[in-house]
Amino acid sequence: MTLRFDRRQFLMGSSALAAAGAMGLRPAFGQDGRLRLIFWGGQDRADRTYKVADLYTEQNGGDIEGEFLAWNDYWTKLATQVAGGNAPNIIQMDYRYIVEYATRSAIRPLDQFVGGPLQLTDFDEDQLEGGKVGGQLFGISLGANSVAVLVNNTAFEEVGVEPPNRDSTYDDYMAMGEAFNSANIRGGMKAISDASGTEPMLDNWLRQHGLALYTADGKLGFGEEEAVEWFRMWASLREAGVCVDAESQALDTGAMESTMVILGKSATMPSNSNQLVAYQAISQDDLTIVNYPRIAAGAGGGHYRKPSMFFSVGGSEANAQAAAEFISFFVNNPDAAQILGVERGIPCSAAVREALAPTLDEKSQIALNFVANLGDLLGPLPPPPPPAAGEIDSSLLRTISQEIAFGARSPEDGARAFVTDATAILERA
Repeated sequence: MTLRFDRRQFLMGSSALAAAGAMGLRPAFGQDGRLRLIFWGGQDRADRTYKVADLYTEQNGGDIEGEFLAWNDYWTKLATQVAGGNAPNIIQMDYRYIVEYATRSAIRPLDQFVGGPLQLTDFDEDQLEGGKVGGQLFGISLGANSVAVLVNNTAFEEVGVEPPNRDSTYDDYMAMGEAFNSANIRGGMKAISDASGTEPMLDNWLRQHGLALYTADGKLGFGEEEAVEWFRMWASLREAGVCVDAESQALDTGAMESTMVILGKSATMPSNSNQLVAYQAISQDDLTIVNYPRIAAGAGGGHYRKPSMFFSVGGSEANAQAAAEFISFFVNNPDAAQILGVERGIPCSAAVREALAPTLDEKSQIALNFVANLGDLLGPLPPPPPPAAGEIDSSLLRTISQEIAFGARSPEDGARAFVTDATAILERA
């Protein structure tokens, strides 16, 4: 039967999507074999997902209805659906939110399906562990990835300076920024976006210092002193014109099309290894990825391989098995793997990886090799973030970083407020 995706949903904007949600979406009913799927991402991810869902319904029957949204809109829409008792059957889930959704019973444990409708026999063990909460499996990893810096090679060629490499430090980015300022290409493109409010980059910077964003028992893994140093570093980069100004960074709404590299505001920005393929699809420049900057020459250990995202199961209990069957197809079927490539990360099935690798295009090969060759940059996978991590990221870190960038707070005041408020949020949660 046919796949029912409203592809216009992504273009409606957050206010229209909220209105659509208020009108109600068709619930999932076990008796008619219909599944609902929700995920975040851009058009390239959506096209790949639709094709795999089409392939699944051609071979297995049933209907799959779904929607995709930009990251910033996704979590509000999903939370609204879950709170209204209208959760989709198949939910794209992130590592930072999986504990919260699992502990609130918004997604279902999948252990009962493993070995039956859900086959995971040759899955990477670390990717399985990443989807567990309290010893139960709540998420199936759709790919392994790592944080990365997206690099516009074409822009660096225009400036006449070497792009960052695996040994580049934050000080090296300062030098690159000076070269970009002197060249003044494309109306004043900067070397890097303002990543002071980017949680993964803060996490990586802390890990290189031997610290952590969060401890295993759900507390902050750093203090005010480190927060001050972090915000001061970005204030220095901002004042030197190395990173974009506050007005430019505020244009980034979370959609790929509004990011600094795609808008031509900066030549680099924090990203993820699996996103190279999608970003290249919407850029005329030659793009690549490298690791995050080192805090000093030879410093490493900030990166880790994590599940790029999961599929989790929510919605009607009657459709839980059917949802598990679809997820199993999504991560194991060789034809599905050819469609998906590495856009969501490196496949977690050894057999799928082996079959896919020789067929990958140049950018997909770059992503695969990046994740496979982190070397001294690689550290252990941290524990899942605490339930309040999402609020700290979206409502606190981003807000305070913007306030500092616009001059409403000093780095010292912002750091004090961040640590105090983040600690209170964690205690309240």
